[in-house]
Amino acid sequence: MYSMYTADKLNKFPYFRELLKDRDLSGILDSLTGLVSRPYMLDMIHYLIRNEIPFTLALLDLDNFKFINDTYGHKVGDGVLAGVAEDMIRYLDDYGIAGRIGGDEFMMVNFRDLDYDSAKKFYLEMYANFNVMRKNIDLETCSPFITGTLGSATFPKDAKDYDTLFSLVDKTLYRGKTKGRNCYIIYVEAKHKDIVIKDLKGHGLYVTFHNLAEQFDSTENIYGKMDAMFSVLKESLRISDLYFTGKNRIMRSVTTGEELADVSDIDELMKEDLYQSNSLTKISEICPKLYRFLRDKEIETVMIVRISASHNTFGYLMCAEPHTLRIWQQDDCATLFSVGRMLAGYIQGRNIDF
Repeated sequence: MYSMYTADKLNKFPYFRELLKDRDLSGILDSLTGLVSRPYMLDMIHYLIRNEIPFTLALLDLDNFKFINDTYGHKVGDGVLAGVAEDMIRYLDDYGIAGRIGGDEFMMVNFRDLDYDSAKKFYLEMYANFNVMRKNIDLETCSPFITGTLGSATFPKDAKDYDTLFSLVDKTLYRGKTKGRNCYIIYVEAKHKDIVIKDLKGHGLYVTFHNLAEQFDSTENIYGKMDAMFSVLKESLRISDLYFTGKNRIMRSVTTGEELADVSDIDELMKEDLYQSNSLTKISEICPKLYRFLRDKEIETVMIVRISASHNTFGYLMCAEPHTLRIWQQDDCATLFSVGRMLAGYIQGRNIDF
């Protein structure tokens, strides 16, 4: 049985102390997770702002939760939600309150960590050492690995009213999603004030593929095509560089053309058309040359696709961002896979020595 909020625990906070004088605890808590339910979390935030009580607000979305439900079933999904909730209650301890906003969305109100440095330390620990995120939830039939994306802002430092505060948290949450998820973003005015959420959401795969095709057709040279398409990939995938190999399996940078490393053992890894991972363990075991390159670049997360056509492999494309435990989405995979096929068709059709 998972732990849940108790009356004694909630009575430590003035808002709930007043509330529980004439209300039953069961009506305040979310029935599945034992966290505070959405209406009371939002009402508490209004209360805090009205009474000018400082706090840091965070919204947390679990990453790829639909995949867990679709793969393992809703019973496992419910177990994941309850397990995350238990960890949040324990981690927040007596200086904050956690609630479930709906589905796989959670909210945290933190009364202790009100400046950037302390909030950063709080979230860093939350994502480390198997505290709340980046950990397996042990259930009866499986132990799914759980990550989440979090956005955060502080009242009254960042915003003086309810609507503005939630707008800032939304901005940082979406910023985290565009960075690849599995991360936390704390609002900083200089970085985030001009973010427009509709721009972060993008314009869909059609526009991305259309722009890739336009860039592909804009040059004749194979390296020029990669460079031209990178201008689209940089925006759609939020990457700072794109790496590639030709038949000699020398890893090169699309942005500079520089030869970076011999990764001739990459073929041992690429048994399928696409490989992605948040862990370098498998790569270290079977591809020491590729692993050395990734380690030297301080890369932890990779997505690699074949440049192939008609069962001929001409090379590989790789997205790999340093210092980032990124979760590549299905749209990301589809986009890079399509670029690989476009390049392969061009190479094969013109019999290019790539």
